[in-house]
Amino acid sequence: MTETSSSFLWIAAFAGASALVNALGILSIIKYKGWAEKSLPYFMCFAAGILISSPLILALPNAVRSNPGAGFTALLGFLVMFFSNKLIKYYTKKRELAFGLVAAEGIGIHSFVDGIIYTVTFSVSILVGFLSAIGLVIHEFAEGVITYIFLLKGGLSKKASAVYAFLIAGLSTPIGAFLVYPFVSRLERATLGLMLGFVAGVLLYVSASHLLPEATVYEKKHSTLAFMAGVGLALFIVFTKSP
Repeated sequence: MTETSSSFLWIAAFAGASALVNALGILSIIKYKGWAEKSLPYFMCFAAGILISSPLILALPNAVRSNPGAGFTALLGFLVMFFSNKLIKYYTKKRELAFGLVAAEGIGIHSFVDGIIYTVTFSVSILVGFLSAIGLVIHEFAEGVITYIFLLKGGLSKKASAVYAFLIAGLSTPIGAFLVYPFVSRLERATLGLMLGFVAGVLLYVSASHLLPEATVYEKKHSTLAFMAGVGLALFIVFTKSP
């Protein structure tokens, strides 16, 4: 099996897994509301631990090795996420990142970008893609729960909220991955380095400014332990990787 076909299989596997985990999050909040709400902070903190570690110890160093300018695109990725979040808050006038249909739009864009991240990271390295994808897949559970709750608060029925939450937050990830793959697979390594830098900035923002602050709203006794478990898993994978 060629490296390209192997990368595509990994992208397809994790894109599909993200949609599945997203659906599980939606089903959990419908059928097991108490358990889902109780577990939500732990999923967020664990995912944040992985997603903070991955760019700093693997994705960004790889990006800079491929292209010294990747640090600038990392900053750009962080700032794009920062100002898009500000824009959504400005128009919704809510404390939450978004609310109702506008929330769904913001989450849908974010999920689409997740799919692009799978494609870019796996195109650079299986290890970089694998480590980034673990955190992204885990946080899909929380994203499914949050999207469903926002749509429900926006006035939709339980059934409509569940269907639209999956379409917006679940299916948008594999769509993003598969739409971008034909173009990313043809790019030179230096260009991929710039894109990976941008992705690293996005991941840092999502983890440090989105997942962790949201998790602290529902602060639990072992939230910090869950965060450090995510950091520990990322370090374990990096230090035990094959040469």
